[in-house]
Amino acid sequence: MNKKLYIANWKSHKTNEEAITFFNILKTEIEKVDLSGKKIVIAPPFTLLSQCRDLIEKYNLPVKLAAQNISPFPQGAYTGEVNARQVAEFAEYVIIGHSERRKYFHETEADLENKIREAEEVGLTIIQCVQDENGIVHKGAGIVAYEPPSAIGSGDPDDPEHVSYVFKSISADNSDVSVLYGGSINPGNIKSYLGIEKLSGFLIGGASLEADSFISLLNG
Repeated sequence: MNKKLYIANWKSHKTNEEAITFFNILKTEIEKVDLSGKKIVIAPPFTLLSQCRDLIEKYNLPVKLAAQNISPFPQGAYTGEVNARQVAEFAEYVIIGHSERRKYFHETEADLENKIREAEEVGLTIIQCVQDENGIVHKGAGIVAYEPPSAIGSGDPDDPEHVSYVFKSISADNSDVSVLYGGSINPGNIKSYLGIEKLSGFLIGGASLEADSFISLLNG
């Protein structure tokens, strides 16, 4: 991957109006950012994918969209699920296997395999999350995000040296994947990670919710 990915994972945050406010700030401030070598992806809730797509097109922003999850099933009688074919109307990427999905919704490796299969069939680029150097990287996952559960939302990111070790472990067995780091990344600490060998970008949670903070990360 030539450009570093900066993925804003909004999780279960934002209404339509809040998304509009975010993009109104982003469209002005992003013009001041040197985006050479950087690629921006925003992962809003399902309810905002259409709205965000329209705002990106309206303001002609260099931003792609990701879904935070997809159904392990195809189109059909699966009440409450959003399938890969539906997601692909709006997004180019999909996050699969985030630690919060594993923790709160008890997702298994079999679930991940099914989701990756569904995503592959419609051409979505898969961002698969792992929790440590022993995490299973499933076939089809072109991007792997290392996100230690202890660092998620805690304000206590993993040590850059340990992140480097985990990256090397993942890459040793999966030489073709790009590797991201996620876990309490903020404008004050992002520079500590930029020099890590094999780093292909970041999966950013809380610090991506406000446009000003996200711009600061891009300027990091």
